[in-house]
Amino acid sequence: MTTVAKNSKAAPVFYERISPRTFIDREVDEAMLMSLIEAARWAPSSYSEQPWRFVYGRKGESETYQNLFSCLSEDNQKWVKQAPILMLTVAKTFFDLDGSTNRHALHDVGLAMGNFCTQAVFKEMQVHQMAGFDLNKATKLFQLPSGFEPVSMVAIGYSDQVKNDRKRKPIDELIIHSDMN
Repeated sequence: MTTVAKNSKAAPVFYERISPRTFIDREVDEAMLMSLIEAARWAPSSYSEQPWRFVYGRKGESETYQNLFSCLSEDNQKWVKQAPILMLTVAKTFFDLDGSTNRHALHDVGLAMGNFCTQAVFKEMQVHQMAGFDLNKATKLFQLPSGFEPVSMVAIGYSDQVKNDRKRKPIDELIIHSDMN
């Protein structure tokens, strides 16, 4: 693993992204949240299917927030209480064109969330995506129809968590050459 260098070649916004476990007591207004969803909306997707869907709730304002919170693992529930917004990402796993399976749906939701997270950093916010939640409970609570699959839970807000040096694998470890044995 290597530490992210200050003079790395990607845009600075990528180095500012963290997955905080602390959020400050600051509301995220609707326009700000919609700017994150708008960024997600412009992500590329297979056949421009845009298979991402979002279920979100605001802390203290909705039953949706409590339902989302109840789906989280105990470990995630301990720290996520500070987050002003919780969100469930959902993948539509079939193509509208012919009803066939969209095997790229999860990938496309990931691309949308990449845009979402980058826009959050651009707006001086942070996002923490979580795999630790009960998929079956989320499916039932939010009455997701057949062909719609929960992907991740997301905490959204402003954080004052210190951005420590982060480790990343060297680029050579990530590239598989076609002539490798």
